[in-house]
Amino acid sequence: MTEMMLKVEDLHARYGAVEVLRGLDFEVPERNVVVILGANGAGKTTTLRALCNMCTTSGSILFEGEDISRAKTADIVRRGVAHVPQGRGTFPELSVMDNLRIGAYIRRDKEVNADIGRWFEIFPRLEERREQLAGSLSGGEQQMLAVARALMCRPRLLLLDEPSLGLAPLIIEDLFERFIQLNKETGLTMLLVEQNANLALDMADYAYVIESGEIALHGPADQLKNDPAVQEAYLGA
Repeated sequence: MTEMMLKVEDLHARYGAVEVLRGLDFEVPERNVVVILGANGAGKTTTLRALCNMCTTSGSILFEGEDISRAKTADIVRRGVAHVPQGRGTFPELSVMDNLRIGAYIRRDKEVNADIGRWFEIFPRLEERREQLAGSLSGGEQQMLAVARALMCRPRLLLLDEPSLGLAPLIIEDLFERFIQLNKETGLTMLLVEQNANLALDMADYAYVIESGEIALHGPADQLKNDPAVQEAYLGA
């Protein structure tokens, strides 16, 4: 039986007086890839921020059975949740290697260098540019670095916010192949917010569609990909 890694009930989120999320209920099973789809402004990014306590929230957020809804963001990272925000968020003035080491700042073990080597195998372009400043990398390479840096804290749940944003189609395909490889080889659980619905649904096990801060539709990813409403709104049918 698959364990439930993340269970969210009646999640509300706001920025000041503006309510963005209006009672979301969703689940992310262990070792699965779950995708959140929705138009711009629907609340997708806020959903990931709310899980990390980066905005004002109410409701229940259970991670591996423990309520993290009031935990500090740093403590949520220590529990095993890593967030790759929209816009990549690397440290441009630091090298690839230094960015990766920063990703391991919460760790006290002696296997950091071994993990760097492991992610270099997944993202070989980063190894080629290990001493290069992050700010001088291409957009695709910066996205790979942002993901690898998040993986350096050895998360059990990876939150990905629009990883394909601004990237060329071939780079996007390569990046998503790496995500699939990570999930299959390591069992890493992922919650993905993504504008490229075709790729996201091909990769995901389950999907949710958000409209105006509420869940409008959900189901197995292959079923949603064949849903006429999803095809019209997100797949260009």
